[in-house]
Amino acid sequence: MGEKIAAGGIDLSDRQRYRRKLQECLTGLERLLAEKRFDRPRNLMGLEIELNLAGADGMPRMMNAEVLERIASHDFQTELGMFNLEVNIAPHRLGGRVFDQLAEELRTGLAYAHRKAQEVDAGIVMIGILPTLGPQDLVSGNLSDVDRYMLLNDQIVAARGESFTLDIDGVERLSSTAGSIAPEAACTSVQLHLQVTPERFADVWNAAQAIAAVQIAVGANSPFLFGRELWRESRPPLFTQATDTRPPELQAQGVRPRTWFGERWVGSAYELFEENVRFFPALLPICDDEEPLRVLDKGGTPSLQELVLHNGTVYRWNRPVYGVVDGVPHLRVENRVLPAGPTVDDVIANAAFYYGLVRALAEEARPVWKRLPFADAARNFDTAGRYGIDAELRWPRPGRSGGVTTVPVVKLVRDELLPLAAVGLDAWGIEPADRDRYLGIIEERCRRGVNGASWQVDTFHRALEAGLERDAALAATTRQYSRLMRQGDPVHTWPVGFPGERAERSR
Repeated sequence: MGEKIAAGGIDLSDRQRYRRKLQECLTGLERLLAEKRFDRPRNLMGLEIELNLAGADGMPRMMNAEVLERIASHDFQTELGMFNLEVNIAPHRLGGRVFDQLAEELRTGLAYAHRKAQEVDAGIVMIGILPTLGPQDLVSGNLSDVDRYMLLNDQIVAARGESFTLDIDGVERLSSTAGSIAPEAACTSVQLHLQVTPERFADVWNAAQAIAAVQIAVGANSPFLFGRELWRESRPPLFTQATDTRPPELQAQGVRPRTWFGERWVGSAYELFEENVRFFPALLPICDDEEPLRVLDKGGTPSLQELVLHNGTVYRWNRPVYGVVDGVPHLRVENRVLPAGPTVDDVIANAAFYYGLVRALAEEARPVWKRLPFADAARNFDTAGRYGIDAELRWPRPGRSGGVTTVPVVKLVRDELLPLAAVGLDAWGIEPADRDRYLGIIEERCRRGVNGASWQVDTFHRALEAGLERDAALAATTRQYSRLMRQGDPVHTWPVGFPGERAERSR
């Protein structure tokens, strides 16, 4: 959603023209695909991480404009909430020591950003949901002062026509309302991009959908919101509800939410773009001057701006992306499943696991999506969010006997998926040292049953047992998380609890 959008009024004719332009964009995309105009394989991957700003006390800081001014780097950008930033890593070719290279770039960039944030009594925290956020923080007045966010908020609020209901039933239950989309800003994620050819797109997207639940389970890092312990990965239900344009009546009719896992395996990228246009009304009906079909008739490459903008307001967990670089169009799968953090090594381990596993599954002779009902994949996604690394998922039985069984995710990962991920990384040409280091982090999480969410929960309860009140325990957990995050050792090695428990108890 990085397009520069000027605030202004939207009238009925804008929507009618935009709908026409969307159809022209779809026709243009269809022609580009038929004419085989897309970029050749480049094995390119990209990485974006959304971040939180918090002070030394563990509380959120609403000052991304001040921090970005001090960072003064195009790699760091604003995000939805004033306590959010986003860091973008330039595309890299998958191969060699790319993961070590990415880790070093991230460590350097985040350390620099943290130093600059400290100049205004803030700091960088890489976590799925900042545990100390309260309802008073997630209000429209704390949205970043950027036209596109203001306009998006206005359009989603207008489409819904009433307050947003947040109702998440987990370990505890959260019931709350919001007058804006600001609660969405609590969700900070890692977005993994993979450029693929049109011929490979469906296989890669289907593979990514099949393993989304596994990613959530082993990478969960968002167990708290508004002082409540909810799902081990609470971002999916929160994001769904915070962007839900449907009042209860439309929900009862089965209208699809804008944050959507999907409902079927697909056969092409075009199907996903077409579904987004067919199922979801435009939120930002802003038309570009380009006439895509005329551009095509003249032998050019259209930017398909209306389709790109609309696609960015449908929040699939695995999103199709169309882009143009140097006049050549390309397609990407954008994986939006993972929460941010806990450490750079954990983020890179999650990325290595994803890229290796997607490559291997997309090339299997008997693809997993031919053996796993889509409904099971969707249920797995919810199950993984609720239970994290303790989840049990539905998965095809190994061998040729067929059928689907229920298996603990840690067993599935260690016995079946890690070996596949290793094969996939080998196929990308990743050096064995990188492969073993980062997949080893995933293996150790599964062996010990520890990830970011389980560490947060265990440390929070240790703080309660030490005599802290709930809010103080969440703040102490956040402070200790931030200290260990900056030290950089993977989360499965972190000690549970925090130093100075007696001193904390007296606060």
